[in-house]
Amino acid sequence: MLKLNFIHHLAIICSDYEVSKHFYTEILGLKILNEVYRADRNSHKLDLSVNGRYQIELFSFPNPPERVSGPEARGLRHIAFEIDDLTQSVSELNRRGVITEEIRVDEFTGKKFVFFSDPDGLPIELYES
Repeated sequence: MLKLNFIHHLAIICSDYEVSKHFYTEILGLKILNEVYRADRNSHKLDLSVNGRYQIELFSFPNPPERVSGPEARGLRHIAFEIDDLTQSVSELNRRGVITEEIRVDEFTGKKFVFFSDPDGLPIELYES
């Protein structure tokens, strides 16, 4: 049987590298581990960490095709980050111009959560610990 340890990383292709870099580093607070420009592909690659763990690769490519990314679309549903204080986090996101949905409560766990989108419409969830 295959034994998986944990999710190593998620890869995201963005349409505007500088806008997405700002969103993930300045608004969500992810830390830059490594940043490279691959001239042969006209592509940036940004390795980001969440709380000291390598988690997200942010890529840019010339003219990436559109993809349906609503939370109920087939395929990757959303990225979820665990946080300690959802109300404070939502206030901070709203203060920085990020529009969030209404805070909801998970009917099975009783935990609060909220959805919002990255600059390309990728659904992101914050889930209170």
